[in-house]
Amino acid sequence: MRNRIIETSVNIYTFDELNSSQQQLIRKAKEQVIKAYAPYSDFHVGAAVELENGEIFAGSNQENSAYPSGLCAERVAMFFANAQFPDIPVKAIAIVAFTNGSFLEEPITPCGSCRQVLLETEIRFEKDITILLYGTKEIFQIKNVRQLLPLCFEKISLNK
Repeated sequence: MRNRIIETSVNIYTFDELNSSQQQLIRKAKEQVIKAYAPYSDFHVGAAVELENGEIFAGSNQENSAYPSGLCAERVAMFFANAQFPDIPVKAIAIVAFTNGSFLEEPITPCGSCRQVLLETEIRFEKDITILLYGTKEIFQIKNVRQLLPLCFEKISLNK
């Protein structure tokens, strides 16, 4: 038997410790929570994606009574960005959540489907996507999507 240890590195910041570009990205994601359509969960999520050319695209979660026909904020923002600029790499994504009248104190992480979509984008452009997960107490900064999905399924897996 062999043992493999897989670790994820997370840098933890306060909002004021982030650079101005990261702060702006989080602000854009926070603006999106009021646009979320979440009548079933009352869990509003906003995401903002920054491209290498400086363009920012934001999205919010969109629920549907015919679950799972809705879509998470991360995928809404990512697909919107990729549809508008299909040849421009993604630089970063910020994700925030709001429920019961306030933003969450602790950061939330993307669901498995969103992680897979983020990974595909990272692989597509061969460029790391910085992930900012917002909480009012602390903000997680993760270097790339592989840190969130270390044992991932990717195109190369189909060729085995």
